[in-house]
Parts: sequence; C-alpha cells; structure tokens
Amino acid sequence: MGRIGETDLADRLAPSGRGALLVQLSFGLLITGLAIGLRAVIDAIAPAAGPFSLGFPAVLIATLFGRWQAGLLTGALTLLYSWYFILPEQHSFLLKSPDDMGRLVLATINYAAVLLIAELFRRAVRRATQERDRELAERDLFLAEFDHRVKNNFTLVAALLDMQRRRTKDAETQEALSSALTRVESIARAHRHLYRGGAASPGNVDMAVYLEELSAALAEALFLRGAITLHCVCDHAALPRDRAVSIGLIVNELVTNAAKHAFAGRESGRIEIRFETAAPGWLLSVRDDGVGLPAEPKPRKDGGLGQKLVDGFVRQARGTATTETGPLGTKVTVALEA
Repeated sequence: MGRIGETDLADRLAPSGRGALLVQLSFGLLITGLAIGLRAVIDAIAPAAGPFSLGFPAVLIATLFGRWQAGLLTGALTLLYSWYFILPEQHSFLLKSPDDMGRLVLATINYAAVLLIAELFRRAVRRATQERDRELAERDLFLAEFDHRVKNNFTLVAALLDMQRRRTKDAETQEALSSALTRVESIARAHRHLYRGGAASPGNVDMAVYLEELSAALAEALFLRGAITLHCVCDHAALPRDRAVSIGLIVNELVTNAAKHAFAGRESGRIEIRFETAAPGWLLSVRDDGVGLPAEPKPRKDGGLGQKLVDGFVRQARGTATTETGPLGTKVTVALEA
C-alpha cells in the first residue's frame, strides 16, 4: 500500500514543477470521465442506484496519485454529475424530495473526508519515502568511502610486499613474498567486483568475469606468455563474496603451483581453468599438461604451505577436492555445493 502512495504523477510528469497543476487537473478530469462512464454502465442495469457511490473511489484514486487538487476536482465534478443527472429531478439541480438535500450534504462531507484522509496518507508516505531515500544516499556514501579506504589498504599492502620482494636478495624470500602478493591481489580483485555495482545481486560476485580477470593477472604475474599459456573457460554464476574469494585463492594457489612445478625441463605447456555449472552446484577444475606429480613428493621448501592453504580454502568454499595425475598432466577438481 505504501508504494501506491509513493506514485506522484505531478513529480513524474512535471519534475521541474512547471505544469504540475495542469497534470493534476488533467488527471482529475480523467478519473472523473472514467467514473462517469462506469456510472452510465450501472445506470443501464440499475438506474439511480447509489448515486454517489462511485465518487468515493474516484476521489480516493485522484488524490493518491494526483494530490488534493485532482481529488477536489474529481469530487466536485462527480458530485455535480450525480446531482444533475441522477437525483430527481433528473437534468436539473432542483431537488424533488427534502431527503435528497440530506443525501447531498452527507455525500459532500464524505467526499471531503475521503480526500483529507487520502491526502494525509499520501503526504505521510511521501515523507517516509524522502527519509528512506536520504538514508539510502547516506549509506551509499558511507559504502563508497569504505570501499575507497579498503582499496587503498589493499594497494598499500601490495606495494609494501612488492617493495620488500624487490629489495631482498634471497630467492626463497622473494618466492614467499611473491606468493603473498598474488594472494592479496586475488582478495582485492574479488572486493572490486563486489563493490563495482555490476554484480548480479548485492553481495555477490560474477564468477566468470572474476576468474577471467584473475587468470589474466596470474598470467602477467607468472610471465605465462608464449610458450606456457593460461586459458580460462567459465560459466556465469553469482556467488557470495566470501565463497568467491576462497575460490579465487584456490585458483591462485593451483595455477601458481602448476606454473612453477608442472613444466620442469619443458619450454611449453598449457594450464586451463574451468568453472562450470553442474547440479547440484558447480565444478572448478585446474588442469595442466605437464609432467604430472611424482610418486613420492619431495619435501617443499615452504613446508607444504600451499597445499594446506588449498585444503583450507576448499573447506571455506564448501567443496571437495580430487586430484588426477599422470604423465600427461595433472587435474585438480573441486566440487562445490550449491
């Protein structure tokens, strides 16, 4: 019901204020014409039945959508019409019975009451709408400021990690800082998608766009150009931010691991990221055509941190991971719940 009161034809058709009265009077005449037309149909079935009854909804509608001016015009015209054409004597303003004067006065009072109530309701809804719009504008301003600060924080953290990576001479430290940098950038990219305003719905991230941009950034960061290529094939799906971040970090870890270890002794290779809709949820897969995993994995310099992170991110994304490996390459598939 509140949305009915929000519709103001004068605001919509004459937003500058010029011509507002013309819109109100035109709408009042339109409602009056409809009421009189309906009255003629009723008179064909039951002549003189309820002479003032149609005036009440007509005044109500005219006031709610066209303000009190339209309601007043509609009430006056429908009242005069009923007086002249329906009450006896018909086609005359003379009243045949003294009781008709009482009916006329009572109808006038009721029309005025309907107009007053409808106008008060319309104004109350209008005030509530303006207050709501003001609060929404303040919230949007706050979110924009918050978004800007978070972006700056991500940029600052990434810049500090990159600066430290460039300064250090130790290869292992450089590798660790590079991994941390790509993880931060993956989270920052999901954040940008969340607040960009083009999401499928508030709080969600379009996974196709997100993973395609993530793969492009990984290709640039890992120098996957020419000989080793990175491909991304994704279905569009709107997922909550937290799950999108976890999936992005899974992809980050798996692609980084494949780029570093899958093509040992080779100059060319292909890494493919797929995100597909599969009932009852989605399938994420990262495949490479490298040398496959060794039967007895060597101890990692990072103590297996990458694999632990993948396992943790898979749990956060509400998924189950399986790995297939052989001399033709490795494929990691994560089945995600709906």
